Amino acid sequence: MSFIELSGVGKTYAAREVLRNVNLSIEEGEFVSIVGTSGSGKTTLLKIASGLISGSEGEVRIGGQPVEGFARGAAIVFQNYSLLPWLSAAANVELAVESAFPEWPKQRVAEQAQRYLGLVGLGAAGAKRPSQLSGGMRQRVAIARAFAVEPSVLFLDEPFGALDALTRATLQGELIKLCEAQQPRATVLMITNSVDEAVLLSDRILALGRGPAASLSSAFPVKLPKPRSTDLMLHDEEAVRVRVQVTEFLTENARAGNKIKAPRRESIVPVEA
Repeated sequence: MSFIELSGVGKTYAAREVLRNVNLSIEEGEFVSIVGTSGSGKTTLLKIASGLISGSEGEVRIGGQPVEGFARGAAIVFQNYSLLPWLSAAANVELAVESAFPEWPKQRVAEQAQRYLGLVGLGAAGAKRPSQLSGGMRQRVAIARAFAVEPSVLFLDEPFGALDALTRATLQGELIKLCEAQQPRATVLMITNSVDEAVLLSDRILALGRGPAASLSSAFPVKLPKPRSTDLMLHDEEAVRVRVQVTEFLTENARAGNKIKAPRRESIVPVEA
């Protein structure tokens, strides 16, 4: 059994069917991205996978256990930072660490928070409140907070979507470094509007069809060594091939009005080292 399993997941709000028969399997330590257009249901799918909301049908399991409420051992990074404005950057991270490790003494909690703020380049900004930080710095705090709890599962909800291109590229690099450094490596599920971002970061990519009643494509493996650079994404034949395949699926799906039949079961495709 895979580490994360979504089986026959659907979601209906009032009379509107947002998701239908979504099946997804993610192996432990994998980085999987789901791409799709705005309004296709990506965030709804991520919330169901993480346990923030329940599906109308189907089942979600993490580590073989049904997900009921926010998944244990998980962390999430949202697009809008979600920092408490009355707390400093360090205190925002410390609050999460205290919740994850209630048995830790305050000194260890503070050291853990400072360590991860340092890893995202904010070692000297711990005393500042969110209002004193730029958008990119706020998102660095959110990423530090997520990794500081040493999650086994990391959910990323378009984490760089509100940032300018330069800041986005910088934080993508920071995320790559943190993922590579973590042992054991967290299992990551990210949703994004950017196909290039998915190719840069992922082991596998799936596309969510145009809603309503959206469903997932088969997987597009990304057979490139890690860590990857933006230069590699521009010139490598494999990167270009995957980008074209995913983009073509999204384009054809949009033209067909989501009439592409979803696979009965998303199959695991081994990732080459």
